Amino acid sequence: MAATIRLKRVGTRNLPIYRVVVAPSRGKRDGRFIEEIGTYAPRQAADNFKVKPDRIQYWLGVGAQPTNTVRTLLKRAQKAAAKA
Repeated sequence: MAATIRLKRVGTRNLPIYRVVVAPSRGKRDGRFIEEIGTYAPRQAADNFKVKPDRIQYWLGVGAQPTNTVRTLLKRAQKAAAKA
């Protein structure tokens, strides 16, 4: 079973909040998932992306592929961590 690291939308109509989840690659966007590993709140001004770095490394090591959006968010988080 191939797994992907993707965003799952939760929240209200005009206030989206996303959960970063590991899900089967053929599953629905908001369907079943294997593990929740973070959150992303795009409307929040600062500190809007939080993940568990150890779990990200585990799933990438096992072969899970992040979506383009998650890959971009992870790169942005690494740059912010390097600056701090």
